[in-house]
Amino acid sequence: MKLGFALPVAGSWATPDRLRHIAWKAEDHGYASLWTFQRILASDGMGERLGDHYRSVMDPLAPLAFVAAATTRIRLGVAVINLPFIAPTVLAKQLATLDVLSGGRVDTGLGVGWSADEFTATGASMADRGARAEEYLTVLRNLFGPDPVEHDGRFYTVPQGSFGPKPIQRPMPLLLGGGAPSVLRRIGRRAEGWVSGSSADLTSIGEAIPVVRAAAVEAGRDPDALRFVCRGGVRLRQGGATDRRPFTGNLDEIHDDLHRIARLGVSEFFFDLNFDPRIGSPKADPDASMEVAEEILAAFGNHEIRL
Repeated sequence: MKLGFALPVAGSWATPDRLRHIAWKAEDHGYASLWTFQRILASDGMGERLGDHYRSVMDPLAPLAFVAAATTRIRLGVAVINLPFIAPTVLAKQLATLDVLSGGRVDTGLGVGWSADEFTATGASMADRGARAEEYLTVLRNLFGPDPVEHDGRFYTVPQGSFGPKPIQRPMPLLLGGGAPSVLRRIGRRAEGWVSGSSADLTSIGEAIPVVRAAAVEAGRDPDALRFVCRGGVRLRQGGATDRRPFTGNLDEIHDDLHRIARLGVSEFFFDLNFDPRIGSPKADPDASMEVAEEILAAFGNHEIRL
């Protein structure tokens, strides 16, 4: 299981110098990937999901472009961009450009969104999200393919023309987020893999993977070629708690959790400290946040989790 690390994009530690530093350190320590996430609006309508880590979040693609210029090897991923919030042609242009600038290192996670207030704020519709996602993927594949490009569908229209630059990667890796059975089957049929969400139950994450793999087999695809990426909302704490959540505890406990999740079929895992309220909040001490990040980067760098 490959290991990655989330960039500091939420709260007080989300600054240019800290972005560069984490990117450099992660690449130097042999991590496979860097990750961001999208949150457009922290609204009262989010209810119990609203946390301080959502109150100040950078755009998901700009930090990846920023650190692309400061790194040479490490992959650059977003988990996830909510596709209803942006036209597929605009997102395709952004992704293709980032792939060219980074030398072909981009991994794109896509979701359908869940916050009604964010749909309102972006002028998007929550209706027919599944059908929109299916067509959205088709438009992206067309735009990333050979010219001329053209699409005339139920939700999106692209007049015939040329689209460039094309991404370096062929195919461009598209991962899908979500946990509903219909979404998992779509992943098996259409995507390069699955990326888990911030609220995923990591004790049962292994239940989703067979659904994706079975859908791939039914579609005539190789299930072993799919990627299963897990976001780990890691919280470094004192060990020994009897009721601890996965990836909350000391370094030894987190190490054991990594082996446990690898046995479930996860192929890639990334440490995401942005969801720790002690780190991702605008009120957090950014220097203390960096100390935690440095400790984790050093502890798990330069190796993969092998069963």
